[in-house]
Amino acid sequence: MPNNRLPEPDFGLEDIPANPPVHHAEQALLGALLLDPHRIKTIGPLGPEHFASAGHRALFAAMAALPPPAAALHAKEPVWITAVLDHARPHARGLTAAYLHTLAGACPDPAHAPAYARMVRADHARRTVLGHAELLIHAATDTSLPDPVTLTLRRADALASLFDGLSASFPSHPGSLPRTPPPMPPSREADPDVASEERLMLSTATAHPAALPSMRWLRPEDFTLPLHGALYRCLTTLASRCEPVDQVTVLWEAQHHGLLTPAFAAQDVLELLATPAGAPEHWGEQILRRSLLHHAHAAALHIQAFAQDPSNSPHQLVTGSRRALADLTAVRARWQHATGQPPVERPRTRPAPTTRAGPPAPRTSTTTVSSRSSR
Repeated sequence: MPNNRLPEPDFGLEDIPANPPVHHAEQALLGALLLDPHRIKTIGPLGPEHFASAGHRALFAAMAALPPPAAALHAKEPVWITAVLDHARPHARGLTAAYLHTLAGACPDPAHAPAYARMVRADHARRTVLGHAELLIHAATDTSLPDPVTLTLRRADALASLFDGLSASFPSHPGSLPRTPPPMPPSREADPDVASEERLMLSTATAHPAALPSMRWLRPEDFTLPLHGALYRCLTTLASRCEPVDQVTVLWEAQHHGLLTPAFAAQDVLELLATPAGAPEHWGEQILRRSLLHHAHAAALHIQAFAQDPSNSPHQLVTGSRRALADLTAVRARWQHATGQPPVERPRTRPAPTTRAGPPAPRTSTTTVSSRSSR
């Protein structure tokens, strides 16, 4: 039988994606430090982990670990390039002397090294936020987790602490909101078990309305099905007016709220409210739990979209992401009230002190210090 499969297209150079701007910033910074090693003292707090490229991480680690050469020797011989290459090559086998010369040629001006370092730090911040957002999405959506709420709130706290540190590290500027279009909210399709729990909540609350005043932590928008949320609003409206609550009064209130339709008639309301079981607080906590995970998922998708857009500055990323977490914080407060958990005091991250990049400074001996102080 003849083979009629079409030949696969060849992979050409034009199919290779272009290097992102941070790649050129990393090259320019490393080139500046190859040309003028002493400028490593001027670039501010920076570590190998800030670099996106493994080879660049190895090169910067070598530059930070090795003492810079004397200026006169550096001007005459390539001892610095040789030392850096020898130190970095065991950690990045593909490095060559030719690439180090490429780095030196990629630096427009070694005096701009602090600016290049800021670019590297900014892109590292964006990648870090993106990684945390993906962890929050996983925690909020993985149904196999034994306690998704605890893990989700822990991931949210880690994000909030990260934003505290970033806001202290990057200055604010006009135009603080991200320009990224918000993503579509995650869908809330109710499976039969979820719908059944919400119906049980409505039936049980109708049979035991005395619990409604103490359940202000549950709101109609927490329900997965909008119709169930609207019926819960009918229940809380009756309770707030201190009126009798039973199947018939809820039906009458549902009529005033415009909930009755040919597809959802009066008999449907009566049947929905006719099967109480357990306590309304139990079913309410289940509904609020799903609402919290939904808000966490939605917030994480917003933050992910902000972090995936490289046009956002670190300040815009932090500002937009904090706003995205605000709704989750509000639902979290209601969850803590419902479950009797005390609010968690999250320690605010203090800005890290500016550290010296490069090899550690030589220590002054204890004997010398004590002898000086005794004079």
